[in-house]
Amino acid sequence: MTSHPPRQPDGPPLMARQQEALLALLRSLKANGYEFVTPTPATHARVIARRDQAKDIRDVLGWSLPFSWDLLDPAIRDLLVAGGALQPVGALYRSNVRVSSLKGHLFLHSAYPTVEETAVFFGPDSYRFADLIERELASHRGRGGMRICDMGTGSGVGAIIAGALSPGDARIMASDINPRAIGFARINAAAAGMAVDLRLGADMAGIEDACDLILMNPPYIIDPDGRLYRDGGTNAGAGVTLAMAGAAIDRLAPDGRLIVYSGSAIIAGADHLFQALARLCEASGCTLHYRELDPDVFGEELATPHYAKVERIAVVAARITRR
Repeated sequence: MTSHPPRQPDGPPLMARQQEALLALLRSLKANGYEFVTPTPATHARVIARRDQAKDIRDVLGWSLPFSWDLLDPAIRDLLVAGGALQPVGALYRSNVRVSSLKGHLFLHSAYPTVEETAVFFGPDSYRFADLIERELASHRGRGGMRICDMGTGSGVGAIIAGALSPGDARIMASDINPRAIGFARINAAAAGMAVDLRLGADMAGIEDACDLILMNPPYIIDPDGRLYRDGGTNAGAGVTLAMAGAAIDRLAPDGRLIVYSGSAIIAGADHLFQALARLCEASGCTLHYRELDPDVFGEELATPHYAKVERIAVVAARITRR
């Protein structure tokens, strides 16, 4: 019987042996038909308020509920231990990783609640981002030898979904400033059978070639705690989106496209993110196609002082093409 694990910190980058164990975990879960759709944090909080302990593996790896030592299959439990993913909670244990399903793939990411500065988030935006990539590539799949980059990849959703839909000789690259995100994305890509060239750094750091397709799903919420996955910065949360878009445009190949999934705080009926992106495209000789995907998300944020002038937060999509 496996001995009970020592306490493990959530934040440090994953070691190679931990990544191997967590990759084996994803493969085992996939083989056994595991699925879990991750909701918003608000919905998650309401659901787990109904119960105080896990009853099955979805409760453990989806709902992040504490569990008794004997609940899980020993093989799964051993992989969680080897992956440094179990924390004692009194007489119970809790996984500090979470596993979600999206379009036939499994994604490893941080457990609920994602309060750590280095947390790797996955949620409804991940599903909408994947849908956007599918729609964009369905209308323009691209040529052979494409160079694709997912900026701020997080758990690797953009890179993996785009890679699965692109010609087989496409080169898939991804970057993130969070070492833990790079570790999770590497595991998720391997589990999906995807070769992804992962780089640690901001924006396009370490990626020298011009790209035919760049994807980004930046944070867009004002976060007083400054968490990397959540804080959209200045301009009512649009600062990070605009900075990343500017960096990406500079790296687009001729006829290359930048696909942006983000959010925009609407103030007095005006979409200031759209206006700023339009100015950026005009200055850089690019064309812009922009639309709202969802007119109203994260309404609870409007109760905070940072959103005192905001009417609503819209989810938006932008396609920027270099002429």
